Amino acid sequence: MQQLNKLFGISMLLASSLLTGCATNSTITSGLKSGDLPPYGAFKAENGIEFVVQPLTLATLPPKKATTPNASLTQLIRSSGRVDYKITSGDILSIVISGYPDIAPPSTGGSTPYASGFPVDQQGFVQFPLIGRIKAAGLSVPQFTANLQRQLQRYLKYSDPQVKIIDYRGNKFFIDGDVKQPGEFSMTDAPVTLYGALSMAGGAMSTGDSNNIVLNRNGVNYNLGLQSLRQMGSSANQIYIKNGDSIHVNSQSRNKVYVLGEFGKVEPVPILEQGLSLSHVLGESNGLNSNTANAAKIYVVRDNPNYTQTNIYYIDMQNITSFALANRFEMLPNDIVYVDPTGLTRWNRVISALLPSTSAVSVLKGF
Repeated sequence: MQQLNKLFGISMLLASSLLTGCATNSTITSGLKSGDLPPYGAFKAENGIEFVVQPLTLATLPPKKATTPNASLTQLIRSSGRVDYKITSGDILSIVISGYPDIAPPSTGGSTPYASGFPVDQQGFVQFPLIGRIKAAGLSVPQFTANLQRQLQRYLKYSDPQVKIIDYRGNKFFIDGDVKQPGEFSMTDAPVTLYGALSMAGGAMSTGDSNNIVLNRNGVNYNLGLQSLRQMGSSANQIYIKNGDSIHVNSQSRNKVYVLGEFGKVEPVPILEQGLSLSHVLGESNGLNSNTANAAKIYVVRDNPNYTQTNIYYIDMQNITSFALANRFEMLPNDIVYVDPTGLTRWNRVISALLPSTSAVSVLKGF
């Protein structure tokens, strides 16, 4: 009789626990839960954040993000163009005067002081026989050649200097971030575009985001991307790099969608250059877990700290027509996609959590 009383007491304890779990959503559900969301409209959560819940339909489908460049980026593109290379300090010049090999011998590695070329000093001048120091920095090769010829005419009857740059050491730009070969690069007389600069650095790594690039010029940052430029009707080949420019390619880690709940694979999904839709997120996450997922309850939480309200979209993927909507729904960085478990899954998890406890009670009670 005493053992029957003990068994009855334990049974009542388990029944009470289960009834309590049914009454309170926080007990019956283990782990994440969508909670008691209204079917649509605005509400304020217990944490104080205001939310707007809306079913995903063609009418509520957010418009695709338009690429609207700011004024500074527009000005950068308009002012960018091919320019003649200007000689700068550090460059090495080859200067040959036909008929006067003793004055300016060819730069062929001989023993004369000018065998390795004529360096442009830090003040921008070249030391040349007969005429002494002559300004070179800031001039194009044709401009410098014409100036040199005018000054040589005072000493030589037939002066015809041939000038070219044999070593470009002055103009440089820098690339870092998620590129294969970050570092410092010299600029030659061939203009370098943004696309060419990225190619010189080996291109973006697999973790790099070519649509999230920062160009720093004279202390001003320009945020741009290859895909965004194309959407604007422009191109990275229209932006020419200047001396001292710095280019940083950001990582895709700043451009991801996060998946939680009953997915086949739960890990962040990167937004690639061509964009990412909700249907792509489902595919990249190996779909829904066929044993536990409630396909009727798929939520997208879109938060923006610049706005007072956070949007929650939900869609029923049990209907095949919903796949078209999911394919049109464009994901944004830091979106969260959550899939609720089925009611049976929640119940099984509660039972699984309670059974070890009942076994422990049984041992303590001597059963």
